[in-house]
Amino acid sequence: MNTKETLEPVESEEAPPIIGENLPRPEGIRKVCGTALYADDLKFDSCLFGRTVRSPAPRGRVRHIAFGEGIPWDEFVIVLPDDIPGENAVTLIEKSQPFLATSVRHIGEPVALIAHHDRALLNKALKAITVEIDEEPAIFSIEEALEGKEIQYGRDNIFKEYRITRGKLEEAFSEADHVLEGVYETGAQEQLYIEPQGVIARADPKGEVTIWGSIQCPFYVQKALAPLFALSPEKVRVIQTETGGGFGGKEEYPNLLSGHAALLSYRAGGAVVRMIYDRREDLFVTPKRHPSRTRIKSAFRKDGTFLGLEVDFVLDGGAYPTLSSTVLSRGILHSFGPYRIPHADLRARVVFTNSTPYGAFRGFGAPQSIFALELHLDRVAHELGLDPAELRRRNFVKKGDTFPTGQVIKEEIDLALLMDTALKKADYARKRKAYEEENRKNPRVKRGISLSVFFHGSGFTGSGEVMLGSKAAVRLLKDGSVEVLSANVEFGQGTNAMFTQITAAILGIPPEWVRIHQPDTAVVPNSGPTVASRTTMIVGRLVERAARRLRERVLEEGGLSQGYTGEEFRETAKRLAAREEFREEAQYVPPPDVHWDEQRYQGEAYSGYSWSCDVADVEVDMTTFQAEVKHFVSVVECGTVVNPIIAAGQIEGGIAQSIGYALYEDVHTERGVMVNNQYTNYIIPTTADIPSIEVSFIRFPLCNYGPFAAKGIGELPADGPAPAVAAAVAHALGYRYINKIPLLPERIAAVVLEEEETAA
Repeated sequence: MNTKETLEPVESEEAPPIIGENLPRPEGIRKVCGTALYADDLKFDSCLFGRTVRSPAPRGRVRHIAFGEGIPWDEFVIVLPDDIPGENAVTLIEKSQPFLATSVRHIGEPVALIAHHDRALLNKALKAITVEIDEEPAIFSIEEALEGKEIQYGRDNIFKEYRITRGKLEEAFSEADHVLEGVYETGAQEQLYIEPQGVIARADPKGEVTIWGSIQCPFYVQKALAPLFALSPEKVRVIQTETGGGFGGKEEYPNLLSGHAALLSYRAGGAVVRMIYDRREDLFVTPKRHPSRTRIKSAFRKDGTFLGLEVDFVLDGGAYPTLSSTVLSRGILHSFGPYRIPHADLRARVVFTNSTPYGAFRGFGAPQSIFALELHLDRVAHELGLDPAELRRRNFVKKGDTFPTGQVIKEEIDLALLMDTALKKADYARKRKAYEEENRKNPRVKRGISLSVFFHGSGFTGSGEVMLGSKAAVRLLKDGSVEVLSANVEFGQGTNAMFTQITAAILGIPPEWVRIHQPDTAVVPNSGPTVASRTTMIVGRLVERAARRLRERVLEEGGLSQGYTGEEFRETAKRLAAREEFREEAQYVPPPDVHWDEQRYQGEAYSGYSWSCDVADVEVDMTTFQAEVKHFVSVVECGTVVNPIIAAGQIEGGIAQSIGYALYEDVHTERGVMVNNQYTNYIIPTTADIPSIEVSFIRFPLCNYGPFAAKGIGELPADGPAPAVAAAVAHALGYRYINKIPLLPERIAAVVLEEEETAA
């Protein structure tokens, strides 16, 4: 790469016609017809099935593992911690989590592995194994962790802490006409991808490991397994199979599962080992959205001017750090919302507990902090006698304003237009007034409507993209088609279609002439993980730049004129590809005006933001106390929309998940582990529970650094629905606020009945 290369912003008006078309998903036909191969569809001549032996206790030292009578243990492959050939630690941000533990930190932690050809015998054998633990005191809540009676991590049970300050908060509170405090809580949430976790491994004792699996981040797995086997990274090959959903749940957990399958294969002399979780095991042991507790204290003038904000944002990280520090980072960097706040003191911590480690989930910390702020602002508006929309309107950031991080808004954004568009589509003003009148007359059903306004940064925070140094490539194939080489994974969100459209647009060829190579660490460059709303804006721009370079070379070396036809390009491509490998690569270049101070947590946290307004229309049955969303409007600004139908599907899916987060999904834990780990008692919204959803896109007249000025939206729709729903329920209940989600019927009933008893 030319190190002097600079990245120029892209004007949205530059997009050619194919950008913005509803191109069908390239992999769609295979999936619809059932010919797409998922991990459990792969066939091998001889295959062992692997299972995990887990801790029955939340904390303690493993004293003994007893292998019971009546099982032919000599037929089994067994792996214990002492059998690990390299480093017994999962390489991620830290190396504190073992592949197999000798001292356990949570129920379900892996302590041994077994494998056999016979699945029935394997399951019988698993039940015959007894793990004896010298149990020690454990921590199961944020409050217990912060109380510090039992210290298990560092000096204070805190994995990570961030602080952002701006101005002088004491001045804000001294000048304020209105100060409001509140505590807001969110529960855990399960990703519930359609396909459970699953990998297949072959580890040759001579020194090569191959993994096939349902994986979001192939190079994460390579990085984790190389030290496990004391190998160089290129000796570990990771191939992504078709992946049936991820939502963050397959970001880092496949590191652990791949290691387990590979260890069994290694112990078995290189035999193929298949480890596919059933749904109950998947729910029992995999990471979920972090539970949170947020304390907010705000200062306002009586006219609604936002003067100051104090936030204490705390996440439960579980027993190992995993990705909690980055989830916490995104949480605090979205905790102040799209508002002008001259004085702020924002504190964020993630704590240790003896719970199953929590991890990545769509939104990545922002849904928790945005829930707290947006619901808090609804309360402020009520107490000031303002409409919630009007309070927001008076405080929206505009071009030239500064976030608490010191980032200056350089784009021509119009959040009032965004919000007004959503309010008009939702018929907000009329419904809000009508519902209040109806609610006074109807004791059986109460209706409410409210909103949230929010943003989400595209790409890794701050200097994260610089540290990754991602690469993507485009090459000619011998049949004259073009292939995109990237590690970014298609798991339902539209990666393949987006890369295809960008490449076809740059090269001026039909999209059916573009191929996407299945992510394979032996073939594709490391373009980074498929997370953080970075695929379109960050990696899509790399694909665009690589395609532009390829086009220039084809023009120069193939003798094409600028106005070539698609057929002329293809014939030239055949000739060039037959001569040599014809490939161009692009590597990430940081925008020149984006600077981040990791120590002070100041600067440009993201090079681009997507913006949105959600409006939720709800109904509460006062007999059953069940809340239901009847209609939902979401207006989104994400620059150029590459594929509108896929983008709208992304928004609709995120809203559906977030309605579940707000109303239904209650991860019930005992001693730190999920105990309602089956579909019969982990309640999610079905199609009957999802309302009509109206999604619209608008575009600000802006420049950014995405391909054709496109930005990411993967996380965005997970951020705003929960506070909009909770505020609408409060409106329906006569401004009785419930500050903890999910808003289960028993929580609604407790608030309503308590007030009725007090009144009586």
